[in-house]
Amino acid sequence: GLLPLGVVEGFKIRPGFFRMYGACVASNGVSFTINSHGATRCTLLLFKPQAPKPYARIPFPDSYRIGDTYSMLVFDIKPDEFEYAFSFDGPYEPAKGLLFNEENVLLDPYSRTWGEKPEGGKDFEYRARVVKSSFDWGNIKQLEQPFEDRVIYETHVRGYTKDKSSGVSAPGTFAGLKDKIPYLKDLGINAVELMPIFEFDEMESARVVDGVQLYNYWGYNTVSFFAPNTSYAFNEEHNHEGDELKSLIKALKENGIEVILDVVFNHTAEGNEMGPCFSFKGIDNNVYYMLTPDAHYYNFSGCGNVMNCNHPVVRNFIIDCLRHWAIEYRVDGFRFDLASILGRDQNGAP
Repeated sequence: GLLPLGVVEGFKIRPGFFRMYGACVASNGVSFTINSHGATRCTLLLFKPQAPKPYARIPFPDSYRIGDTYSMLVFDIKPDEFEYAFSFDGPYEPAKGLLFNEENVLLDPYSRTWGEKPEGGKDFEYRARVVKSSFDWGNIKQLEQPFEDRVIYETHVRGYTKDKSSGVSAPGTFAGLKDKIPYLKDLGINAVELMPIFEFDEMESARVVDGVQLYNYWGYNTVSFFAPNTSYAFNEEHNHEGDELKSLIKALKENGIEVILDVVFNHTAEGNEMGPCFSFKGIDNNVYYMLTPDAHYYNFSGCGNVMNCNHPVVRNFIIDCLRHWAIEYRVDGFRFDLASILGRDQNGAP
């Protein structure tokens, strides 16, 4: 095997897996890979679960950057014992769309799941956990039904079984939806379209109106594009996030039902100038977002910002994400929310 090539902050390190973004488990450590064009330095932050401050800050050595990609393998850390985030240093020039600030704790765009918010931490501070899935798909294959023969049933994972009238054992969850498969078959449908199941923050706009606690219910404000919404899982899945969803998808396919995901790539949950900076803004604001000439956010989505989908980095991110859900979750298709935004040029014109 490859020997460690350096020691930083007491951790043995070597260059990581440059072509594998996010956190990837190796036999003797974890590789962390992330891309930033405008940053001058990247630091890996390691936290004990839910701790407000990192227990380690490990700067990526300059030699561990190739082009715009930083990659580092950290030896002797166990995936279930930490959460991680990144910090980027670089120019802070809002008039040019550059928002680098080493104080910001930034969520990995390729994270497979996020950790719980730290007690007493910032409202919009997210970290990631490392996922180790060994789900057995058996002999399941894509059903490949002709599009014209699909009878598609659109539903919301929580709303579909939340009420006790649904008669399921795990209301409002992936497991609850699985219990309804005989009913779905009885209806004669052969495809289920799930409204957004990528990780979003249900407390993001939480407020009380007329004595009723309101939450972000629909999920059209994505926080983490590679992660399933953990609050839709009935069972705790620490470091095995996604297994309950995979079990649902496998059962649907065994019953001749395809799975289509409603996906939201036109904007993110970071909002406009008034919104938080917890991921893309702090990594490469003027790459990931479509900005006006004076560096404000175009708002064709009506949600505060617009993803810069004509940029090759963002295109690759979207394709990587779709590939992840097609391969890791055996998803059969995607419905794009506000798809026309993905076709705008660098000036915002259709």
